[in-house]
Amino acid sequence: MTAASVFTWPIRVYWEDTDAGGIVFYANYLKFFERARTEWLRALGVNQGALKEGSGGMFIVSETSVRYLAPARLDDELIVTAQLEAAGRASLIIAQQARRGETLLCAGTIRIGWVDAATLRPGRIPDAILDVLNQKA
Repeated sequence: MTAASVFTWPIRVYWEDTDAGGIVFYANYLKFFERARTEWLRALGVNQGALKEGSGGMFIVSETSVRYLAPARLDDELIVTAQLEAAGRASLIIAQQARRGETLLCAGTIRIGWVDAATLRPGRIPDAILDVLNQKA
């Protein structure tokens, strides 16, 4: 992957994101990652609501691996990234980071799988989506 294929999304830390110690609660990084992945797909022309209605399928998170390296605090402006690491027929692996300036705060990989929206059974990612990902990655 080239640096151009890294999607970035700015996020501000609010009170609701912090814990009693005044730092970002660890689980909220997963929310930040979710927002960045959603906006990354949207930037590629993949609207998840329309996709579900049109194809009957949707992406779900099936696996996460996250490392916490440094804390973020109230009012920090973070840059959250999403970068396609691997694309299979039924799932994608997305590498993600949260940074404050040059400081890496959190890094991880998220596997999202394709399922039938009604049954939640695994399925194949539509070729149209894979084509878009392969062209932009």
